[in-house]
Amino acid sequence: MSSVDFSYLEGFVGGEVSIALEVVALFRQQAPIWLAGLEASNPDFRAVAHTIKGAALGIGANALGAVCQAAEFGTPEDLPAVRAALAVVVADIVAYEAAQA
Repeated sequence: MSSVDFSYLEGFVGGEVSIALEVVALFRQQAPIWLAGLEASNPDFRAVAHTIKGAALGIGANALGAVCQAAEFGTPEDLPAVRAALAVVVADIVAYEAAQA
């Protein structure tokens, strides 16, 4: 089972798979930038988690959104779960992109 509800995303973009691919490509490209901000030493890690949460929920990555919600209001100990969930979402996006090619 995918960590991203691609049917939700495709429905959101009116069935235009090409637009869905653009959206997930942007998400994938942002992931390394976000990942760099998900460090306990970053005083703004909660803002990074908030940003990821919005992007995740927008593409149907609800589990990532949930762990970001926890980190947004939590402690640095919540960050490993966000990093792990983000990695899973990126892997699922790569698989989705390959399947659409």
